[in-house]
Amino acid sequence: MVVQSMTNTRTSDLPTTVAQIRALQAAGCELVRVAVPDMESARAIAKIKREVTVPIAADIHYDPRLAFAALEAGADKLRLNPGNIRDPGKIREIAARAAEKEVPIRVGVNAGSLDARFLKGGEVTPEGMVEASLWEISLLEGVGFRDVVVSLKAAEVGLTVEANRLLAREGDWPLHLGITEPGPDLEGIVKSAVGIGIMLVEGVGDTIRVSLPGDPVREVEAAWEILKALGLRERGPSFVVCPTCGRTGIDIPGIAAEIRRRLSHVAEPLTIAVMGCPVNGLEEVKRADYGILGGKGYGTIYVQGEVARAKVPEHKLVEEFLGVLRGEREGKMGRVNEFQNGS
Repeated sequence: MVVQSMTNTRTSDLPTTVAQIRALQAAGCELVRVAVPDMESARAIAKIKREVTVPIAADIHYDPRLAFAALEAGADKLRLNPGNIRDPGKIREIAARAAEKEVPIRVGVNAGSLDARFLKGGEVTPEGMVEASLWEISLLEGVGFRDVVVSLKAAEVGLTVEANRLLAREGDWPLHLGITEPGPDLEGIVKSAVGIGIMLVEGVGDTIRVSLPGDPVREVEAAWEILKALGLRERGPSFVVCPTCGRTGIDIPGIAAEIRRRLSHVAEPLTIAVMGCPVNGLEEVKRADYGILGGKGYGTIYVQGEVARAKVPEHKLVEEFLGVLRGEREGKMGRVNEFQNGS
């Protein structure tokens, strides 16, 4: 399951684009898509690839010439939109050139740009989205091109899920999952998690992108949390945190947030429990790799289910916990720098 994202810089702005790609890669992004609205952006791909190691996909709309230029610049993947590149001859030409370069093509169908030929009664439907993808797939495969990935995305969870279900029954093409334009902040994350989660649980999908406005690093963080929640992949700390109630005697939300911030650059999978009382807390901290069990104004620190520090005052808990974690991991793995304080 590959985690993807997309830059929101001007692709031709090399320093800014490269910096954003490096930030995405550091967050765990495994393929980065860049917009290619013009020739300058297409040619910039060659320079970008000299500066980064993550594969680069070129996002192509309207103008087939941009696909050819991106391939010449060394793009590792093309995304074509059958809603706005409709000339069968040009699609076949792109396929031939991509085959020469051994570059895969993603057929990217979006509800917002669905060709009118595939509307049903003037409306976007799951069936129409599938028809649009099959139309382009048939053109690609008709010239012997088989390295095809498909995505069917809409802002509506139900529409997206049903379209992908239908396409999965038509063939075994790799599917790229996402809810496009899902909304800002919490709304976007929830809709993405629900839609992508449903499809992954049903065994549909091979790559994912969580589409959010703003800093694309948040897309990567959200994607990993979805995969971790489903037990499909692991990366970085996973937290078990008490929802708090009247029995809580320490600042559970603040302590958990600070520990999470300070460990934000850790890629090693860890489970960390931050619990507020013994009702569920004792068993949760014992099940986790590391844990804090709160009392009235203090907390006890656990490592692998055993007490490491007892009754640490609340104001010292974060530093004591990170010190225990750092010392324990360095002792086992020699990983010194990874657990240094975050900024």
